[in-house]
Amino acid sequence: MERLLVLVRHGQSDWNLKNLFTGWKDPDLTEQGISEAQAAGQRLKSLNLGFDVAFTSALTRAQHTCSLILNELGQPNLSTIRNSALNERDYGDLSGLNKDDARAKWGEEQVHLWRRSYDVPPPNGESLKDTVARVLPYYCQEILPRVLDGQRVIVAAHGNSLRALVMVLDRLTPATIPTMELETGIPLVYRLKGNSMVESKRILSA
Repeated sequence: MERLLVLVRHGQSDWNLKNLFTGWKDPDLTEQGISEAQAAGQRLKSLNLGFDVAFTSALTRAQHTCSLILNELGQPNLSTIRNSALNERDYGDLSGLNKDDARAKWGEEQVHLWRRSYDVPPPNGESLKDTVARVLPYYCQEILPRVLDGQRVIVAAHGNSLRALVMVLDRLTPATIPTMELETGIPLVYRLKGNSMVESKRILSA
């Protein structure tokens, strides 16, 4: 049984390019982001990987990335499940602000704490811990059972929602996960054991 799980962070978005806190705001991909998503699909295709089901968030940039990847794989009509549980971390009052402007307003140290601590949320937003608490139940209830049943699953989502999954899969801790970055448009290919632990992991770098 294959037990294939592929995670892909969406390609560059318009607000990534503009250095803005995005969170639950809904900008689409840039031209570079479109190219990154297409390249991700091409790298998966080069390994002869295909999927039985796709999962993505309720946000356009992840859905667009998912669609572009599936088009490259020749699976444009694949069953795709969209759910806000896989949304990016909610940056609250920081959403839409330029990161440099935020540092000027609140100070480098405070903004760094909001961005990189595990359990300190920005004003009216989510911490990484909050995001983990949202994403993991959905993974355990909806995604993991399909993988363990032998379905080939791809998840196109966001830096922080996917970090929540990588934290579990790679057995990272609250101390180590905040420093881990996921590149846009780079697939992480996991194969799981029957007990849900990781058998192998491959990063399909550009």
